[in-house]
Amino acid sequence: MTPRVGPATLAEAARERRDVVSGETREESALIRFVLAPDGTVTPDLARKLPGRGVWVAADRASVETAARKGHFARSARTKAKAPPDLADQVEMLLQRRVLDGLGLARRAGRLISGFEKVSAALTSGQAAWLIEAADGAPDGRRKIFAALRRSPRPVGLVGLFSSAELGLALGLENVIHTAFLAGRTADRWALEVQRLAGFRPLLPESWREEP
Repeated sequence: MTPRVGPATLAEAARERRDVVSGETREESALIRFVLAPDGTVTPDLARKLPGRGVWVAADRASVETAARKGHFARSARTKAKAPPDLADQVEMLLQRRVLDGLGLARRAGRLISGFEKVSAALTSGQAAWLIEAADGAPDGRRKIFAALRRSPRPVGLVGLFSSAELGLALGLENVIHTAFLAGRTADRWALEVQRLAGFRPLLPESWREEP
């Protein structure tokens, strides 16, 4: 059975929960669920499947760190809770893995394409919902693909989080630089994971802003 990445439906992601830090009610897709392990350790439950009462925190580093530091997990669960000092880092790592796993699943489903010519064509024809660029790709190639991105007749998301090696490992390919996620419900569900990850690390390298 193929592992599930993200909610099964967009309606599922739109269910609302209360963020224990701010007290605001938000859609599940904008939150991280945590549960307490038998020993009281706070455990991220990104797939929302672990048993036990969930504690929901906004999907950003500051909120998770605040929840851990100020005892929100214990107050919400009404029991002792041990939040690891690196809890936000754990969430970031798990979200990163889910985003990469989602790319691999999309490739096997035929919803992801790679290579400059194919990606450029998908962008200019309006078929692409996301452009995933290797963070360590050559600036010249990046400028050319960004030119195609600007010609897209529809808004296209941009991710530059991962190296060519990381993308290659996720996709089972070599020398992955330019990748496009084709528009559709699969891309919409994947976008929810990307949006959560964006709360923990920038989606684009700082150095890209310095390029001409």
